[in-house]
Amino acid sequence: MSGVTVWHDGNCPLCRREIALMRRLDRGGRITFVDATGPEVCPSDRAALLARFHAMEDGRMLSGAAAFAAMWRAIPLLRPIGLLARYRPVLRLLERAYSRFLIVRPRLQRWLLRREARA
Repeated sequence: MSGVTVWHDGNCPLCRREIALMRRLDRGGRITFVDATGPEVCPSDRAALLARFHAMEDGRMLSGAAAFAAMWRAIPLLRPIGLLARYRPVLRLLERAYSRFLIVRPRLQRWLLRREARA
């Protein structure tokens, strides 16, 4: 299995939680996590990297559900789901779900930020 690079929004409380979980599951260290809000050079437009989930697998830049599937394939526990996502109908379904999630993401982020502020 080759390595995967994942760009995430380090300022997003939802993203931080998800990436923390993925780091714990990535026991083999196959994924390089890059905070797209940090000083690192971005491979594409920083705003685009922050608007949608992005990953690079085998030299190909992926976004949305395809990027999640690449990350899952690098984690043995989630690999079966990532492999299943290689089938177009499954990937289309995951992308549709991800697109709907992006609509509610700002509300979830605000809710988590308020929750963190109270803690």
